[in-house]
Amino acid sequence: MSMFALLLLLAAPRETIGVYGSWGAFSDASPRRCFAIAQPVDPAQRAGSLSIATWPGQNIRNQLHVRLSRPRAGSARVTLSIGERRFDLVAGDADAWAPDARTDAAIVAAMRSGRSMSVEALGRDGSAFADTYQLSGAATAIDAAALACRR
Repeated sequence: MSMFALLLLLAAPRETIGVYGSWGAFSDASPRRCFAIAQPVDPAQRAGSLSIATWPGQNIRNQLHVRLSRPRAGSARVTLSIGERRFDLVAGDADAWAPDARTDAAIVAAMRSGRSMSVEALGRDGSAFADTYQLSGAATAIDAAALACRR
């Protein structure tokens, strides 16, 4: 992901912590949060993003948020895959989250040793889609974001 594309993705003013491979790390002052974020590899899916955030004021660390590249079918499952690991996510129309903090932690742990991950769902038009993310730089961006929120 280019720095320009990443900055366009993030419309609100925020502090840039750094760019690590295909991942960026950023922080917001109010409410205080720090996060690592990436876009899907496929340029046609650039409406999507995946972030791992820390919210120190709410005592939340490494929380997953996925913005799907397109709206999903109403009751369609959303699954995140890293290597052989599969995680069912809780989903809205075009967003998805881990069901709990334990799953967030398991996803981040899998990201640290994976090469790529995908988020699969069924689109409103009935066709399956997968948003694929490279994990190069993800661990460093996640750690940089977490450290920035400790300050």
